[in-house]
Amino acid sequence: MQVAIGGTFDPVHDGHRKLFRRAFELGDLTVGLTSDELAPETRHVERYVRPWEDRKRDLEAELEPLAEEYGREFEIRRLDEPTGIAVEPQFDALIVSPETREGGERINEIREQRGHDPLRIEVVDHVPAEDGERISSTRIVTGEIDRHGNRTPERDGRGKFPPESPKSTSACDSE
Repeated sequence: MQVAIGGTFDPVHDGHRKLFRRAFELGDLTVGLTSDELAPETRHVERYVRPWEDRKRDLEAELEPLAEEYGREFEIRRLDEPTGIAVEPQFDALIVSPETREGGERINEIREQRGHDPLRIEVVDHVPAEDGERISSTRIVTGEIDRHGNRTPERDGRGKFPPESPKSTSACDSE
């Protein structure tokens, strides 16, 4: 089975790992990693998103041991459109989180218009943080929690601007 997933993955956290594990349970994975241009458009909160190459490198480091554990292959591709790679005919399943389910349904509408079979949409629930709220990249980069959902009140977040920017108001999350 060919499985697709899309996102910014900055930084990768335990919620993402749960998505990846489900994907590898189903088949080989293609990750659509949002381009530098698309990433800010997909954020609900304005914040600095690291460059594509840096995110890709970190994503590969996360995916390699999982792919090996499940005996699967993976590929990372640049995602320039919100509906991205999943509208392509070769995919069988799409992994989404609860808030991106509607996007998956929209992808299936596009696939139907193009004469492709609909994707099996697999909704993977959020992973709760220590405080019971969901783990999210935004919460991590603002310094609320770490990648595992542990509260980190002593840690500064990354801020809205790149660390070298004169507008930057806080230290970069180097976790």
